[in-house]
Amino acid sequence: MRVRAVLFDLFDTLLIIEGGEAFYIPSLRKLHEFLVGNGVNVSFEDFRRVYFEVRDRLYAEANKTLEEPHFNVRVSHTLKRLGYNFDVSDAIVLGATEAFANEFMRYLRLDEDAIDVLQKLQGKYKLGVVSNFAIPECVWQLLEKFDLKKFFAVIVISGEVNRRKPSPEIFEKALGALGVNASEVVLVGDTPSMDVKGAKDVGITSVLIERKTSVTDRPRSIVWKPPDDDLHLEPDKVIRSLSELLVVLQDF
Repeated sequence: MRVRAVLFDLFDTLLIIEGGEAFYIPSLRKLHEFLVGNGVNVSFEDFRRVYFEVRDRLYAEANKTLEEPHFNVRVSHTLKRLGYNFDVSDAIVLGATEAFANEFMRYLRLDEDAIDVLQKLQGKYKLGVVSNFAIPECVWQLLEKFDLKKFFAVIVISGEVNRRKPSPEIFEKALGALGVNASEVVLVGDTPSMDVKGAKDVGITSVLIERKTSVTDRPRSIVWKPPDDDLHLEPDKVIRSLSELLVVLQDF
């Protein structure tokens, strides 16, 4: 095959989430603190319980539809369950989401090989990002913070397009923007049920980067609960560091 483009997952591929799921509860506490400071009189325990009920219901729907409602939706729905009628576009909801994202970003670091690999690939291949995240504004901030945006011809974020991996649509958006066929593309990601399955379903070659830090394929994860029947999928190649990608791409 002739490789013309390389697509990257973002979290635990280019950006490492330190401490696995350690960010989640502190981020939720910051969200709750913002709400309390703006007149929402609910204990953290009650908020947390209802939040996870709402979020898990949305996840169950996402397993079927592969849609990705913005994070604001779960905040708004949680507040409505608690008796506060704030719409998804209300300033209280937007501020709560931002509080969560700001805390989450404290747990991110750039993979040690990312810049070197991207510099060597840029110009030789068209590069893009296809990321599952319900707060797209946070992704854009992270790309700016770590000076990554300049490398990519396309950036597709699930929360912006209301489609999440492994949905074919999110990959097709990237392919269309790059002007390439699926058979000319390699996807690099850390999650079999999202990256490997999604790539295979549209005919993209998949490279799985195995991360000890990756949390998204843990069955008990509070971050995401992937369908168990997808976890047996075999990638086309496996790497353990981004630097290995430079060699692997020569094999295709």
